[in-house]
Amino acid sequence: MTAHTLMVQGTTSDAGKSLLVTALCRWLARQNVNVVPFKPQNMALNSAVSVDGGEIGRAQAVQAQACNVPPHSDMNPVLLKPNSDIGAQIIIHGHAISNMNARDYHDYKRVAQQAVLDSYQRLAAHADAIIVEGAGSPAEINLRDNDIANMGFAEAVDCPVILIADINRGGVFAHLVGTLELLSDSERRRIKGFVINQFRGDLALLQPGLDWLEDYTGKPVLGVLPYLTELHLEAEDALPRNEKKVSHTGQPQLRVIIPALPRISNHTDADPLRLHPQVDLRFIGPGDTLDGADLIILPGSKSVRADLHWLRQQGWDRAIQRHLRYGGKLIGICGGFQMLGNYIHDPHGLEGEAGSSKGLGLLNLETTLQPEKKLRNVHGQLAIENVAINGYEIHTGVTTGSALEQPAVHLSHGPDGAISEDGLIFGTYLHGLFEAPDACSTLLTWAGLDNIQTLDIAALREATFNRLADTVNQHLDTTQLRILLGLEQ
Repeated sequence: MTAHTLMVQGTTSDAGKSLLVTALCRWLARQNVNVVPFKPQNMALNSAVSVDGGEIGRAQAVQAQACNVPPHSDMNPVLLKPNSDIGAQIIIHGHAISNMNARDYHDYKRVAQQAVLDSYQRLAAHADAIIVEGAGSPAEINLRDNDIANMGFAEAVDCPVILIADINRGGVFAHLVGTLELLSDSERRRIKGFVINQFRGDLALLQPGLDWLEDYTGKPVLGVLPYLTELHLEAEDALPRNEKKVSHTGQPQLRVIIPALPRISNHTDADPLRLHPQVDLRFIGPGDTLDGADLIILPGSKSVRADLHWLRQQGWDRAIQRHLRYGGKLIGICGGFQMLGNYIHDPHGLEGEAGSSKGLGLLNLETTLQPEKKLRNVHGQLAIENVAINGYEIHTGVTTGSALEQPAVHLSHGPDGAISEDGLIFGTYLHGLFEAPDACSTLLTWAGLDNIQTLDIAALREATFNRLADTVNQHLDTTQLRILLGLEQ
């Protein structure tokens, strides 16, 4: 069983673990290997609904797509969704169990470890190969006790580990050697090789360093991945960089602004717009302005009332009112939809101190947060036009009010969301709003864009998967990888 498990750990966060796991998943799937991804513990506010009705990290759902299998809650048995600087909602096997501060969760990790091992055993019973992604770095001394995310898991299931480092950050050899030095003897032996990520330049100039690294550590460099641009993988958590895009006419044709809320969740909803050649999309923070937008999107939030208070502190509530007076369009998604109403009630203190907050008052509705989270994949049609739409719901709110009499979408289980009487405001609980090409084009037309080019985000994602698999074939020691996975004698 363990011979068919390979774990990818990184010297730092964002070293390339998710990318390498995704690449290996598609590389193996193209060889008709029954492979699945696995991340014991993930901390992220971007999540997805699994085929069994659970909530998992969005990165693992994408990795499942690379494997050509449906995402399952066992692929990410522990998900932490931060709701403050010291606390998070704890999701086990796809379902929220409680909110905990960091110290309480540290004590709880013994229980969480069993959930991790149960999920791993279930996956191992049906898969030929499991590609495991670590979290952060295995050398974080303060987190070593009761570790379930990195070496604690690798030791428990006795699997080999690849260590990846990002040369683009600088100090790549110090990162690799320093990480090894901070591991125990058994953990150090478990690392079977290194991968260096994001290299630019002449590989011959790097070779002396690679030779030294192998000689000093006694471990092989399994390959050097090049700096890859225009990869269309959904971010695990961090916001993408704002990049100015210019259309063939010389100027972007539609300007979209999204407030980067402190607890923004599922910002990947905007990926189809961010990648669209006719859209200039910006995530903005404190000190920035909402002025000049054609479309403002209020995104999902893990702490809706707190994020709404923060939005008001920026003066953006007044900016939104001004935007609407001048005929600009506004979309609220999930928590952003809840903000559009008159009130948000949290009687149980699910997202902070119990109480109520006044909403933006743009739609005649109010929301009460409930302990039971709504998790489901859905399909239906936009109310603007009879255009097919697919997506998913992840929310705790129950919304009521007369604004719902003019829904934004018609789903298989019933109506959802609301459109304002003047047609300027569109609110919905539906994540993945822009994923379907026709739905995306319809919403962009509603927002004011003409002569729309169709963007197929699913096709872009598939092309990225295959490009990553090609990169594995070209730049990594595939024979050694197959040996580590027990696929080569």
